[in-house]
Amino acid sequence: MAARSKARKRAVDVLYEADIRSGDPLTLLRERLADETQPVHEHTVRLVEGVAEHAVRIDALIDAHASNWSIDRLPDVDRAILRMAVFELLWADDVPDAVVIDEAVELAKVLSTDDSPAYVNGVLGAILAAEVPTA
Repeated sequence: MAARSKARKRAVDVLYEADIRSGDPLTLLRERLADETQPVHEHTVRLVEGVAEHAVRIDALIDAHASNWSIDRLPDVDRAILRMAVFELLWADDVPDAVVIDEAVELAKVLSTDDSPAYVNGVLGAILAAEVPTA
C-alpha cells in the first residue's frame, strides 16, 4: 500500500474514532502524534486538520448530495470516508480528483458494507459535479 493510501486510511481511522466517541478529531490527532510508536504521516495530519477546518461546509455538501440519507444516518465509517474525500477533492489541489474518488471507494470496499463503495462513489461524483468548475 502506498504511503498516501496508508495516510488516508489513518485519517479515516482518526475521523471515525472521533465521531463515534463524539470527540474532537484534532485532539485525537494530537494524541496519535504524541504516541511515537506509530508515526503519523504528514498527509494524515493535513487531511484531519482540513476536515476539522472545513467541517461545516463538508457536512453540508455530504448532506445535500447523500440522496435519501441525512449525514447523521450514514454509517459512521462511510461518513468518515466521505468527509476525508470531500476535503481532498475540494481543498487538496495536488491530488487528482479521480485518485481521491478511487481511494475513497477502495476504503469503503475494505472498511464498510457491500453497498458502500457504490454509494461513496455516487455521493463524491455528485459533489464533484456540483462544486468543481469544468475547464
